[in-house]
Amino acid sequence: MQLNQISPPSKSKNRKRVGRGGKRGTYSGRGLKGQKSRAGARLRPAWRDLIKKIPKKRGFKFQSIYKKPFAVNIFGLEENFKSGEIVSPKELLERGLVFKSGGRLPEIKILGSGKLKKKLIIKDCLISKVAKDKIEKAGGQIR
Repeated sequence: MQLNQISPPSKSKNRKRVGRGGKRGTYSGRGLKGQKSRAGARLRPAWRDLIKKIPKKRGFKFQSIYKKPFAVNIFGLEENFKSGEIVSPKELLERGLVFKSGGRLPEIKILGSGKLKKKLIIKDCLISKVAKDKIEKAGGQIR
């Protein structure tokens, strides 16, 4: 058997050539006017219409994929903790300084605004430079 002896199982059907006069008439089965009646007509995808409907506002930016840590200031620790207590994400959640986001505890960063006079032990939190200096000056520890 050779390539010139092979034939397809069914004969290929010729495509109907529309819009060239003859039996099909003036509109050639395309109807009157509109996008579908034109030569080279391509329908606009539905998703493009959806994108066009979304309001475009100045200054709009997509949200970062990185989550920002939850900020807690030193004055909040001063008001809610006694001297010698451990400050951890769990403790901050119990005292209402931090809230769960997406059903889990967020990463917490302690910032340095306010005054601290108590010795606190900080665990499992990110700490800014200013906050670190203030905690260590007050006699606290960072673990």
